[in-house]
Order: sequence, then C-alpha cells, then structure tokens
Amino acid sequence: MSKTIVVYHSGYGHTKRVAEYVSEGAGGELLAIDAEGNLPEGGWDKLAAADAIIFGAPTYMGSPSWQFKKFADATSKVWFTRGWQDKVFGGFSNSASLNGDKQVSLIALQTLASQHGGIWVSLGMPPANSKAAQRTDINNLGGSVGLLVQSPSDASVDEIPQGDLDTAKAYGKRVAEVAARLAK
Repeated sequence: MSKTIVVYHSGYGHTKRVAEYVSEGAGGELLAIDAEGNLPEGGWDKLAAADAIIFGAPTYMGSPSWQFKKFADATSKVWFTRGWQDKVFGGFSNSASLNGDKQVSLIALQTLASQHGGIWVSLGMPPANSKAAQRTDINNLGGSVGLLVQSPSDASVDEIPQGDLDTAKAYGKRVAEVAARLAK
C-alpha cells in the first residue's frame, strides 16, 4: 500500500470525522491544520515523504476555510522546488447545505494539486440519483471531482449521514490504490 497523508482543517469537528474515514480507507495518516492555519512540527516532512496527499477542508462562504487557504499558500515553498511533482492527490469538502458550493472548494483543491504537478484522483463512482436513493447510499450527493459531504449545521459529528462516511472510506481506498499502482 502507498503512504497516504490526509491533510485537513476542521472548524467544528465534522471535517475531522470525515478525514478519519478517508484515512481509514486509505490506510493513511491524519495531519491536522490547526486553528491558526499551521501544520504541527514535522508536518511538511510527512507530506514530502507521502506517495499520496488527500486535501480536506470545510466549505465556508463558498471556498475552503481560511486556515486551509493559509496552508495552501504556504505550499508555494514546495512548489518552487517541484517537491510534490507527480504525487497522487485527492480532496474532499464538507458543508452544512446539500450543495453549499462545495464544488468550488473541490476545484480549488484540484487546482492546488495541479499547480504542484500532481495527479488528481476523481471519486470514480456513479451518483445515487434515482427516486429510491437514500442518504445512506454511496455518493448520494453526486460528486465526481472528489468527495462531497453534508453535515447539517445543527448536527453533531456523530450525525453525518452514513452514506457520506461510507463514500469517504471508499474514496480514501481509491486514492491509495491509484498511488500504489503508479508506484510500481
């Protein structure tokens, strides 16, 4: 299996819970961006050693949280040396609304990966878009670029729809498997 790092910011714990499922699926390691937008000591070294990096951020006001954007801006030091060239990337976003402009955040994450010369992994699964679809179904929000998750603003972290969490685990596994195939 490839070495996968899930680097994420979580404002209220919901995105952290999703990151845990993504990481579990990937057999990866979590790397939290703190409330000030910084990585813990050794965080940049972990990212440098990773085969795959999965970005995670809540969508606030139509884009990733400012803490994630601070981290993204700080990656310019890596960009100058092409340190993440040809790494495998994926990403996810969570918001309180079913749509919540999460697609804009995913495009920002995908663009960041592309600026680094990375290889982006799509969600790779069809949407659950029939009349019989339930919130417990895989990819019930119909993502394709990456993982979409919805957690109502008045919901605890334990109330994230199971379909979203199952999709998170499956997506983490997909990103790690693609990275492992490319590492051969």
